[in-house]
Amino acid sequence: MNILFIGDVFSKTGRRMLREVMPKVQQKYHIELTIVNGENATHGKGLIKKQYDEILGYGVDFITMGNHTYSKKEIFDYIDEADHLIVPYNQPRALPGVGSRVISRNGKNIRVTNLLGLAFMDPKAANPFEVMDDLLEKDKSDIHIVDFHAEATAEKIALGFYLDGRVTAVLGTHTHVATNDERLLPKGTAFMCDVGMTGPYNSVIGCAVDPIIERNLKGIMTPFSVAEDEGQLRGVVLEINDETNKCEKITVIRIDPDHPFEEDA
Repeated sequence: MNILFIGDVFSKTGRRMLREVMPKVQQKYHIELTIVNGENATHGKGLIKKQYDEILGYGVDFITMGNHTYSKKEIFDYIDEADHLIVPYNQPRALPGVGSRVISRNGKNIRVTNLLGLAFMDPKAANPFEVMDDLLEKDKSDIHIVDFHAEATAEKIALGFYLDGRVTAVLGTHTHVATNDERLLPKGTAFMCDVGMTGPYNSVIGCAVDPIIERNLKGIMTPFSVAEDEGQLRGVVLEINDETNKCEKITVIRIDPDHPFEEDA
């Protein structure tokens, strides 16, 4: 089984890349399940229902979220019916949403879990290491993919090793900058610190460049604005062994103006 995971879809450029480029990736790698992080899909922050439906319409099975889950208040109007949405599992219990879901595909039960990191993130979130222990005690899924939405690389690496051999993959999101560390950990869990952003290519993590430069030059809080530029798509393909349910190979997907899509695998 081949699973496609796409990192941080940012604004309309990211959604356009899903519409125009993702189907080519799905076809090339014979994808059977697609997961997308969509917490930045609406104008760079949050996710409204119109764009939740839009992303699902492009052939996405699950949309994971992160620290901007509730940035658009409209989410409270539709979250209870959004059965393809996965919010951080360790967020405060008073917030709505489901943090871990299971789907059946080709005779396999596949679980997808979303987690928030603690370092430089929301201090109200529960410890991701502890909540995963509780979840795994009762988990009966065949394949388990974890989206760890976190800032600190050390925290992501630590969780990867902590869950090594206990889940199928730990994939980092949030920083919008892909890391060059995709690997299979010693006990077989696929890992990457951050899969990167799907959105504007010539940008500062999705935002227009000039206001960010001005902010750094002058030390003033200039407003962020979404970049309007050619797109990039970043993600990974997980090749899962049908007998062992372990990942045999993790392949990085990088498509942008400097790395155009290639038809042949």
